[in-house]
Amino acid sequence: MTDLSGQLVLPDRILPGRLTFTDRLADITPCAQTPERYILPGFIDGHIHGGDGADTMDGVAAIGTLARFHARHGTTTLLPTTITRPWAEVLSALNAIAEVTGRTIENGPFIAGAHLEGPFVSPHRLGAQPPHTLEPTPERVAEALAPGCVRVVTLAPELPHAAEAMASFARAGVRVSLGHTTASYEQASSALCLICAAGGTAGGTHLFNAMPGIESRRPGPVAALMCSDAYAEMIFDTHHVHPGTYRLAQKIMPERLVFVTDAMRAAGLPDGPSQLGGQAVMVRDDTARLPDGALAGSVLTLDAALRNAVQAGTGLVEATALLSANPARYLGLNDRGALQPGLRADLVVLSAELHVEQVWVSGQRIA
Repeated sequence: MTDLSGQLVLPDRILPGRLTFTDRLADITPCAQTPERYILPGFIDGHIHGGDGADTMDGVAAIGTLARFHARHGTTTLLPTTITRPWAEVLSALNAIAEVTGRTIENGPFIAGAHLEGPFVSPHRLGAQPPHTLEPTPERVAEALAPGCVRVVTLAPELPHAAEAMASFARAGVRVSLGHTTASYEQASSALCLICAAGGTAGGTHLFNAMPGIESRRPGPVAALMCSDAYAEMIFDTHHVHPGTYRLAQKIMPERLVFVTDAMRAAGLPDGPSQLGGQAVMVRDDTARLPDGALAGSVLTLDAALRNAVQAGTGLVEATALLSANPARYLGLNDRGALQPGLRADLVVLSAELHVEQVWVSGQRIA
């Protein structure tokens, strides 16, 4: 048994107390005096391309490198994420992710599966995706499902074959996330209903980014997601989304908003040139951009996203849910996401200034 004491960030309050655990949380005991530090459930990142110079598309070794980097910033569960490349490269990446799915990376986080972002996206809303889009035909959907690791798929609902693809993914237990799309409010709402009817769980990929915004007479997919029961990712580095826009979303969907990093290989490296999906990227002042000035993923880590949320006025209990309880519920990871006896001992210890001091994965402290 291991003990940790501090300010415990529980689902409904902050409690001075002590955690007792093995690989699972065994007990929570209130204490009159504790160290000046916070103990949170481990962070869950469902959309992450790279970090520390490595990218998901580079294979198994690279997945280990990026995973260990983000674990040092509090991420204890993650989904390596593909990018729109030629189909053979995407399938190769899925096979690599399948090799580590369901495992804990040595000195790193648990790999819960893949996020297939691309190539089933709109060529008119690429964002930083390379121009290798494909239609989600039944044959391609079957090929994507074959490795058995896809947990989330980003899909533009206006594409040919999209309705059948969304239903197939949903029936296979894959979360279907609307994104990189030109869809109208009506198209997005219809897609969300279809996913639900197929028994699936719906989401939105990086809310507000690579999709039409809300207008008075064209509410678009953002409003459809907000008005539904769907979840939605957000990259809250304050570059992709303004703090005021974040606060709006958090107030409307506090239990359905999910922080992700969308981090690229340059995360953790000094400013300078990098690349994403074979495209040249320049990182300057914590912002990654393509040569045309478009945002290109991020260099965000989830501990920084947490600090940004608190800086924007969100309480620590509510902010923590965006990185733990909400993504756990969205991804069907019912054994983690909160400080509760019986759940996995995935823990992040933060200083009083909310900087990472310790990370524990399934009861084991990582370096």
